[in-house]
Amino acid sequence: MTLKDTLNTYLDKRILWVFLMGCASGFPWVLIASALAAWLKDAGVSRTEIGLVGIAYGIYAFNFLWAPLVDRINLPVVTRIGQRKSWILVTQGAMALLTLYLATVHSPADSLVLIGLLIFGIGLFSATQDIAIDAFRVDHFAYGSQASIPAASAMATVGWWAGYSFPGYFAFAYADTIGWNNVYLMLAGCLFAFMFATLFVKEPVTERETLQREIEANYAKNGQSQIQRIVTWLTVTAWEPLADFFKNHGVKLAILILTFIFLFKIGEAFLGRMSIVFYKELFTNEEIGTYQKLYGGLATCIFALIGSVINVRLGVTRGLFIGGVAMAGSNLLFAWLAMAGPDKSILLLAILTDNFTTAFSTVAFVSFLTALTGKAFSATQYALLASIGNAGRTVLASSGGWFVDLTGGNWTLFFIITALMVIPGLALLISIRKPLENIATRHKDSDG
Repeated sequence: MTLKDTLNTYLDKRILWVFLMGCASGFPWVLIASALAAWLKDAGVSRTEIGLVGIAYGIYAFNFLWAPLVDRINLPVVTRIGQRKSWILVTQGAMALLTLYLATVHSPADSLVLIGLLIFGIGLFSATQDIAIDAFRVDHFAYGSQASIPAASAMATVGWWAGYSFPGYFAFAYADTIGWNNVYLMLAGCLFAFMFATLFVKEPVTERETLQREIEANYAKNGQSQIQRIVTWLTVTAWEPLADFFKNHGVKLAILILTFIFLFKIGEAFLGRMSIVFYKELFTNEEIGTYQKLYGGLATCIFALIGSVINVRLGVTRGLFIGGVAMAGSNLLFAWLAMAGPDKSILLLAILTDNFTTAFSTVAFVSFLTALTGKAFSATQYALLASIGNAGRTVLASSGGWFVDLTGGNWTLFFIITALMVIPGLALLISIRKPLENIATRHKDSDG
């Protein structure tokens, strides 16, 4: 495939839909992560408490548990706009209402339990939205041309960071002027705008429901009672997606793949969870918004597009390895910043490097997960894989604030440890490189 063919992939109008849905997927993290961490820090909440409040959105690590419902249930009334779109629209509406309520909390330091419950609710609906959005992308692109998966993964990454970074920039830029409560009112308005945009994307056309009925027929028996039919439906819904994954890859390789997915981005997760708290000890809200959100967001969008082209040329496995090595290196730059103090030039270097490695590795990682996903249960299987990757990002990384406090605020040691966390994942990737390349080859052959 020539470079021109690769670039022409981006002219597909479905790429715009993936971008818009990527924006919708990234935006909730402004609400429950970066803006919330800064708001709580301004309110005098400790590092440990800020980290622990984040446990509430550990729900992302478990969305595979109800992903089968998103795969198979049609929501009443709204399903007429499309099965995937209806789930996205409803979850966005629920998040908007919860964000409006969050905007009424005027004493966050005294309302940590309430805030935890609200961000748990937002995280729950956001995690459900992610199931539908990932399935929306997979259904549109998983079985397209050789370049389509990295291209769609790149645009999903660009969209995610655009939805996370640019609203985050305005949140930080105006927080000191209008206050965090009014910032959250503005952010609630963004969610209503996403609902409007969702109405205009096109629902993917797939054979999913036909394949599901065929699988269900294999379990069904003549003359089944109502209870037996319910058991059959639940078996196909909850068990078959997992069984299909292990059947396609073999038990040993499947377990190694799942372990790699869990380990790959743990170091980045620990850094990302506490980065805003770290910045707040050195820089102002406006400086954080400008450097981390505006410059960093633009860099990620550009690097994601470059990363998609490179991943097509080198292959996803090499892309994952390069991304992992780069992640470790970028974390060490934050250790340098911690030693140097409030140096804006080092801050910019660290942010640009971090956003390059994040974009590059994310495109490879999303392409990798997409290639592992089957046709019949795209929402469930992708959610299972993504949830395992999210476990470190959402649950384990919550202890980051506790660790920094335990070491008396030793950020340098914290960032060095996050760099070392990358090594186990890279070692496992090397050990399973050959079978992963075989999977990619089989997937490519099925495109033709």
